[in-house]
Amino acid sequence: MYQQDIATDFAHWRRLVSDSFVPLDAEQARPGSFTGRLAGRHLQELAIMRVTAGPHAVLRTPELIGRAGAGYYKLNLQVSGHGLLVQDGRETLLHPGDLAIYDTERPYSLAFDDEFSTLVLMFPRQLTGMSADDVRELTATTMGAGHRLGAAVAPFITQIGAMLPTLDGPIGHRLALNVVDLLATVMADELYSRPEADGTQQSRLLRRIHHFIESQLANPDLGPDMIAAAHYMSTRALHQLFATTDHTVARWIRERRLEKSRRDLQDPLLRDVPVGSIGARWGLADPAHFSRLFRAEFGRSPAQYRREHL
Repeated sequence: MYQQDIATDFAHWRRLVSDSFVPLDAEQARPGSFTGRLAGRHLQELAIMRVTAGPHAVLRTPELIGRAGAGYYKLNLQVSGHGLLVQDGRETLLHPGDLAIYDTERPYSLAFDDEFSTLVLMFPRQLTGMSADDVRELTATTMGAGHRLGAAVAPFITQIGAMLPTLDGPIGHRLALNVVDLLATVMADELYSRPEADGTQQSRLLRRIHHFIESQLANPDLGPDMIAAAHYMSTRALHQLFATTDHTVARWIRERRLEKSRRDLQDPLLRDVPVGSIGARWGLADPAHFSRLFRAEFGRSPAQYRREHL
């Protein structure tokens, strides 16, 4: 359903932004009248909202983070006006056309000193296929007019925002996922294009391996030996590299395959594809094995999950 709300006082606005995204505190920039408008859609686990309001700030505090709930990333595309995003010890000034990402699992603030409009895409953290450490390097940095891929992606997101009143159903959900995939590509390009001094050789190698795994998830032969050979290293060295993270090689592959399968199971456009074929599409060819892994990860069988989410 298309959501459209207008707040004519700040108390109403404070409740509205918390109910539409994650719990947030809000502070009015200066006393007096206030008007804010929020319009958009919740497309299953994703939300795309256009926010237009007067000067104010929103804050995600440690106390609010401590409340139960899933973690999300939020993508901000500044449409008009300017904003100041602060997270992870960094701050960035957002100009029209700028993209920036921030993490609801850590404190942040976003302040606007005048009237503004922005598009916000909120989505579960696991959808990017990137490690939390990689994304942490990019929070509160701008990716937009000065970025080679961001400059191409921002107009596409702007067009999606203009389509929000009619963007419903399976196509809306698929488009929202496409935006997340495009964003992950922009973020990966930003990380790869940084000077060598900005990251260790080990972290760059791990990043390349993560992206290699993502590209090979459908291959049933994907495993440590194959990955090591593709990167001209020993299998032992590969395991040692992953030992510096909170994942083993096998666990990373399994989680990424299950996440891709989960996405497909809640896609209405794939409702007629057999559950076993969904698993096989992502390298889990044995239906019974796929079902056991999925149940262990998500607490229900693939068929049950599909029924609950379609």
